[in-house]
Amino acid sequence: MKKNPILTIVDDLTRKCPDTPGSKQFTDAAEAVKYLNLLYETATSFLREKFNATLEAEKAEARYQAFYPEIQISTSSHTLVDSRLAFGYVPGPGHYATTITRPDLFASYLETQIELLIKNHGGPVTVGVSKTPIPLHFAFLEDAHVEGSIEDKIDRPIRDVFDVPDLATTDDRIANGQYEVTANDPIPLAPFTAQRVDYSLHRLAHYTATSPGHFQNYVLFTNYQFYIDEFIEFSKKALQDANSGYYAFVEPGNRITTRDELPSKPELTRQPQMPTYHLKHGNNCGITMVNIGIGPSNAKTITDHIAVLRSHTWLMLGHCAGLRNSQRLGDYVLAHAYVREDHVLDDDLPVWVPLPALAEVQVALENSVANVTGYTGYDLKQVMRTGTVATIDNRNWELRDQTGPVQRLSQSRAIGLDMESATIAANGFRFRVPYGTLLCVSDKPLHGELKLPGMATDFYNTQVKQHLQIGIQALESLRNMPSEQLHSRKLRSFFETAFQ
Repeated sequence: MKKNPILTIVDDLTRKCPDTPGSKQFTDAAEAVKYLNLLYETATSFLREKFNATLEAEKAEARYQAFYPEIQISTSSHTLVDSRLAFGYVPGPGHYATTITRPDLFASYLETQIELLIKNHGGPVTVGVSKTPIPLHFAFLEDAHVEGSIEDKIDRPIRDVFDVPDLATTDDRIANGQYEVTANDPIPLAPFTAQRVDYSLHRLAHYTATSPGHFQNYVLFTNYQFYIDEFIEFSKKALQDANSGYYAFVEPGNRITTRDELPSKPELTRQPQMPTYHLKHGNNCGITMVNIGIGPSNAKTITDHIAVLRSHTWLMLGHCAGLRNSQRLGDYVLAHAYVREDHVLDDDLPVWVPLPALAEVQVALENSVANVTGYTGYDLKQVMRTGTVATIDNRNWELRDQTGPVQRLSQSRAIGLDMESATIAANGFRFRVPYGTLLCVSDKPLHGELKLPGMATDFYNTQVKQHLQIGIQALESLRNMPSEQLHSRKLRSFFETAFQ
């Protein structure tokens, strides 16, 4: 039988682990999270200390391992719970567990999930050390920097001395509903394992040039820098409003501005791949905005990673091609359904799976359009149309034989076409994150209406500010809704994890 190289112990090295306290039971969620922190800090500080000592000695003296903490709960009977809840309980008798990373970052989230488990099942949770090793790469503190090649400084490969990331087991099988529980394994308690979360936290820092700790629970995605520029202006004004509740604004490079303090760092001279900005509010209930650029691949990449932060809402604000002759440039498109021809999620979520419109998000967006534009009731149809949005992976689809694409668009009753919206909605569905889309018609290629020189600037100046204002108002209204109401049961499958 082939051994897993991540867990192989080198014969001539003694295996050493940190001294950690044993498992404990808790009926107080806050105390459980404190204990998770203790176990996590004990494990990661041990790895950092041994790594530094190994570099200093330029010799491996042992094989060092430390393990993620975990939460467990066992039930012997079915439990009657509030049928309105989408999460917070296990589906039936059994032993459930999940590994945990960064309990400091996820403290509020973990307290909520653990408190619901204790409340709904009337018993304690157990917190202890798991059997899953922490890769050395994930034990470093944020902004840590290691010079040069490690193998040049010690006498053997790093994987002989420390555990390294195991991509063979860092996957989305739980979220995709493909995880098979064996007789000896606990049933997953959360949609992501600790190592999967760690992987995404590192990717987020890389792609956005901001710490994962700055991300807020309400996220706006856009495919144009114009929206980011307007969001920066809005955020600076919001900070000066003492009644807004916003207390800090974070730009790429973790450049922080507060109401009373100027930016903590100079602007980055080189922007990250997906520039991200955070308008912070209490309990992480502010707004994060990401410029994902163009294309479904970018949209999938960033939402794959933001998903581990367990956001409360994702909204896509961007431009689209209007497909109906009755539409005008600047009209809004509120997506009620999606045609998925982006293909990037075909292996994870089959195209025959419908993506339902979520009433809470749809109502918030429609009300915000009415509030900002001044149109109400039947008159709202003058500036907004609801219907199907098609997302494709070929930006220059107009240059191909249009017989096929146009026929499919007509048969699907599509009213707008873009390259990101269905991807974000599909990943929201897949990862159980409430989602919505409000687009703005910027051209009508089927009807020969393309922007002429100068028209683009006027269009962006007049529409972007209004469009962004609508998105922000929608998120602020959703923020006032209890999260257990916002996280829809529509996103839950037959067999779900207890953690949201």
